Amino acid sequence: MKRLSLILALAALSACGADGAPFAPTASVGIGVGSGGLTTGANVGASNGTVSIGVGI
Repeated sequence: MKRLSLILALAALSACGADGAPFAPTASVGIGVGSGGLTTGANVGASNGTVSIGVGI
C-alpha cells in the first residue's frame, strides 16, 4: 500500500509540468480468465503524449 501511495504521489507531482506539456495521470485495472484460472492486474502512471511512465502490479 505504501508503494502505491508513493507512485500516486509521484504521478501527481509529475502532472504539474514545470516546463512543457503537463503529465496526465493514467490508471487501468484488468481481469482475465484462462486455463490457469482467474488473473488480475493493475497499472498506474502518467503520460504527456510523448513520454509515459508507469508501474504494473
